[in-house]
Amino acid sequence: MSPIERVRAELARYEHLLLDFSAEESASGIDLVIRLKAEVPGAHIYRAPLHPRDLLHSQFPWTFQKFLYDCLHDYLCEMFTRNPQELESRR
Repeated sequence: MSPIERVRAELARYEHLLLDFSAEESASGIDLVIRLKAEVPGAHIYRAPLHPRDLLHSQFPWTFQKFLYDCLHDYLCEMFTRNPQELESRR
């Protein structure tokens, strides 16, 4: 199984109400791609590169789950349009 097939097979185990997951080949290898199912103005597509050594890890399903959940956290936090830190830095 190729690296992208391995990631896609793992992603097939996940389904989310708001988000779609995919894997794409990139210049650096394989990217995890997360996008909203419904278009929202201002929302971007999240891309996170997977390191080749992570794809070969004997515990890939578990390490991939942690990577996916960390990416979800980052993606959702990036969608804040306002937060206290931003307001404090403008003062």
